[in-house]
Amino acid sequence: MTSRTHWTTARTSSEGRAVARTQTLLKGEGGAGTVRRTVLPGGLRVVTETLPTVRSVSFGIWAHVGSRDETPSLNGATHYLEHLLFKGTERRSALDISAAVDAVGGEMNAFTAKEYTCYYARVLDTDLPLAIDVVCDMLTGSLIEAEDVEAERGVILEEIAMTEDDPGDGVHDLFAHTMLGDTPLGRPVLGTPDTVNALTPARIRRFYKKHYDPTHLVVTAAGNVDHAKVVRLVRRAFERAGALDGTDATPLAPRAGARTLRAGGRVEHLNRKSEQAHVILGTPGLARSDDRRWALGVLNTALGGGMSSRLFQEVREKRGLAYSVYSYTSGYADCGLFGVYAGCRPNQVRDVLAICRDQLDQVAAEGLTDDEIRRAIGQLRGSTVLGLEDSGALMHRIGKSELCWGAQLSVDEMLERISAVTPDEVREVAREVLGARPSLSVIGPLKDRQADRLHEAVA
Repeated sequence: MTSRTHWTTARTSSEGRAVARTQTLLKGEGGAGTVRRTVLPGGLRVVTETLPTVRSVSFGIWAHVGSRDETPSLNGATHYLEHLLFKGTERRSALDISAAVDAVGGEMNAFTAKEYTCYYARVLDTDLPLAIDVVCDMLTGSLIEAEDVEAERGVILEEIAMTEDDPGDGVHDLFAHTMLGDTPLGRPVLGTPDTVNALTPARIRRFYKKHYDPTHLVVTAAGNVDHAKVVRLVRRAFERAGALDGTDATPLAPRAGARTLRAGGRVEHLNRKSEQAHVILGTPGLARSDDRRWALGVLNTALGGGMSSRLFQEVREKRGLAYSVYSYTSGYADCGLFGVYAGCRPNQVRDVLAICRDQLDQVAAEGLTDDEIRRAIGQLRGSTVLGLEDSGALMHRIGKSELCWGAQLSVDEMLERISAVTPDEVREVAREVLGARPSLSVIGPLKDRQADRLHEAVA
């Protein structure tokens, strides 16, 4: 059982200099599940979760910058920069960086999202000092040489081409554009060939300097770790790079605000040659800070989250119209999306969309049955726990929680929030989310007559 504590310790300085402030956010029995947070002078946050029964540690650094922070001409800069931080520092070449982690059997990677970027390594607990040194060196000492920018440009253009060759992936970018238009959230994380080709080393360096300030970063470690040791090693690495100036800086707060999505009824179709047509029918969802997100999670699970879900049963099991069909939610700081995805033969798009729209309308009007809600709550509870059974998942949870919410929930607290969802709450959120007029995104080889009839699904 994990309990929440509120005591804080701080190291004082007789000279009046800024001090590190440490707080235990969650306290677990026997130390397992204990989450601690230290704010270093300079505003750098270090958050750890202890799991003494494993021999691995996942270490990550989260940057409070994503593709939504880009201007139109900088679209793709965040992801471009993610690539470049692996290309070398004053202390290590690109080969040195990868070889150091490979030599201890570790894993290292990074990803860019719309609202944050994460760099991480997973190693044996005894190799954590190496992982901290390498990842911190990358984040604080990247050279961003002109020749590396040019070499990586080709790699990123190939990554964009690979996405375009996978319509099942690309339809999600199209759906974001359908719902959010030509806005930072509506543009692709990777950028476009035109914007990537236009990015210069100088512009990327300015972007790096602006967004990788310590107040924008959260350092996380989960697994068999000692919090004080992690803090010492991280502080030493950042101070050696001159990235901490010792001032009493305030970490960047989680994003906030309110965004109005585009009106429903929009249809976007990209005619691409493929065996299947890939469709997403969706509506505005909920922002990630909305307390109703727990009820939406239950609704999403019952509607399209598993083999017993309504969409899976109606589209695949009863009629055999698609192999893959599911619903999902995406929550951002100021808005959210709800979508139903299906991949099917082009001549079956109309039937699939009709069934999906019928299910959305039916659940919006009548709600789910109590049995469906009970089953969804059980499924969501189980998948939540099973999804946190390794150090990488724990590192991801505490990093995203600190960056996006500024608070931590224990696993028990999350399970309590899910169990507390009532049928009335699910029905209320269904009326709001599923009752909105949907929009539609399609990638696939539809004939003109088929494409012209897509508007029937959003009428």
